[in-house]
Amino acid sequence: MRSPFLYFADERLSRAELTAACVDGDLVALGDAYIPADAVETAALRAGSLAETLGDTLAATHLSAAWVHGGLPLPPSRHTVQRGVPRRLHVRPDRRVVYRDLQVPGEDLQLVGGVLVTTPERTLADLARVGDDVHTEAARLLAEIDTDAAYRAIARLEAGALPHKRAALARLRALVDERQDDVTRYTS
Repeated sequence: MRSPFLYFADERLSRAELTAACVDGDLVALGDAYIPADAVETAALRAGSLAETLGDTLAATHLSAAWVHGGLPLPPSRHTVQRGVPRRLHVRPDRRVVYRDLQVPGEDLQLVGGVLVTTPERTLADLARVGDDVHTEAARLLAEIDTDAAYRAIARLEAGALPHKRAALARLRALVDERQDDVTRYTS
């Protein structure tokens, strides 16, 4: 069930009416939807705003999952999604979506706001494996919010055989060490 705080174009109001409500200060854009200006932005609302894009078969991964978990202040310009179900899907090409046909295992998924999203530790492992500046910064921000997820991501990478594993482990360990140094510096 969708949140009553999420407004999608042409569902209850037209895009023009939603835009006018934004101009009036009543609504603000959130992902692919709108929320009341005084609503608290939560992971459930961020995830729920992707409901039309994800449906019940796709899962938000990488930068999209980092945004849902609060690791990014703004949604990515293109959402990264993967299959959340075992069966193959026919996904229509969409320039707003990067689709990966590999299924995300069920233990790496959680239901947030009515849609599937990779867990924080899986998200951190995925971000660290990409390794470019944008993904590394997203991993740093997410690790700041959930340090335990960073430790779980390290343990997960150590236990498995994945592409770019060594570089990802080095990145995550550096993030955890940097975070630990900050905590030690301020408590000493």
